[in-house]
Amino acid sequence: MMIKDKLEKEDILMIEENPLFLATVNKRKNPHSIIVAYVKVAENKLVITDNYMVKTIENLKNNKNVSLSIYNKKWTGLFIDGVARYYKNGKYYRLIRSLKENKKEPCKGAIVVTIRSIKKMF
Repeated sequence: MMIKDKLEKEDILMIEENPLFLATVNKRKNPHSIIVAYVKVAENKLVITDNYMVKTIENLKNNKNVSLSIYNKKWTGLFIDGVARYYKNGKYYRLIRSLKENKKEPCKGAIVVTIRSIKKMF
């Protein structure tokens, strides 16, 4: 799915300028949700910085399916489902390392989400 086919420019800005909720599941299928702040849209994927994630990365080793949600102060938002892959090197890792927001962060890796579905919240 091409993100540009489903999202308007305002949606991409909302993704990149607001915290997102990222949900994964563990081995026992229990949900785990965190808030992520450093997300970029690149090559029709979402690229998320792993600065301090532990449980999320462990969960992705067992189940690559993720769900994200985001909304802004205007109460517009998105529900996104996808498949995640973790990178400790390569172009996506270099991308997160280059972000000014990550200048003083550890940047342990990049979570790259290939989108399966996007739904508008309202």
